[in-house]
Amino acid sequence: MGSIHIPSEIINNALGGLGVIGGIHFTVAQLREAIDELKSLLRDPSLPFGVDLLIPKVGGSARKTNVDYTKGNLDELVQVIIEGGAKLFVCAVGIPPKRVVDKLHAAGVLYMNMVGHPKHVPRACSVGADMICAQGAEAGGHTGEIPTSVLIPACSDICTKQRSQFTGRQVLLVAAGGIGDGRGLASALMLGADAVWVGTRFVTARESGSPQISKRAIIEAGFDSTIRSTFWTGRPLRALASPYVLDWETRRKEEMKALEGKGIVVMPHEMEKLHNRGELSEDIEDQAALRPMGYVSGLVNKADQTAAEIVTEMMEVASGLLRGTNKYFVSAKL
Repeated sequence: MGSIHIPSEIINNALGGLGVIGGIHFTVAQLREAIDELKSLLRDPSLPFGVDLLIPKVGGSARKTNVDYTKGNLDELVQVIIEGGAKLFVCAVGIPPKRVVDKLHAAGVLYMNMVGHPKHVPRACSVGADMICAQGAEAGGHTGEIPTSVLIPACSDICTKQRSQFTGRQVLLVAAGGIGDGRGLASALMLGADAVWVGTRFVTARESGSPQISKRAIIEAGFDSTIRSTFWTGRPLRALASPYVLDWETRRKEEMKALEGKGIVVMPHEMEKLHNRGELSEDIEDQAALRPMGYVSGLVNKADQTAAEIVTEMMEVASGLLRGTNKYFVSAKL
């Protein structure tokens, strides 16, 4: 999620999880290095892992603040993903070109697309999606407006009618947004998901490379501590709120809209302007910092758990809840 660093190897090493490298802004060399580092830390080199790239539509009717995060190197990055042995490619904030999906499938790599609205599911499936990750508005990072509890059933209705062109099986559905414990996992499965995508909870893991300030912010967060704003990237993104960001979202809202209408992303623009004027204080810089976290941060209150402990706890709680659903059925008395 954004600038938060959750080493993918800790997820892969944690009782069967599948970690995904967030490749936003990575150069070809940086992505290759990240993959090599991950593989060197896996307890078993054959464990699967994925790579996530942002591929938004640029130009035309798209947001004026959208940019090519791959800097024209999409094909080269995809080649590195294939050569590095990734088993999953994840596309976010857009749909990849079909030629890219075909190339991935030819190399045996599965393709999952993140979506925040049901309307994007058929589009992703039309270019060959094997999995859909439906991320509700509660999630940290880039996200849409539809709550997870509504988005998952809606996407499930579509996925059950779609077939992967690569596997020949039904397109799988992964749920994201507001899932940080076993209750969230059980709920997502009951809503129609086949698996879950968890971010915020793992930021606090002992092995996580995230700064202590980011870990502490999640542990201390309440249910009103986050905000969904275009301030940081020009796209709606949920992260830790601050008085400075809230000021932009209220008093300076029209100013923000005007800048974005010109294709200017507020945060980097404002930081550069203040720096050039000699007015950029440490306090403003800290308040403007991007610290992605979801609504579920209000429920995350255990510091320094290992990734394995988090996974085990989630699985045990979810298993108990799912087994306990029998109590809602009344046996007929003959």
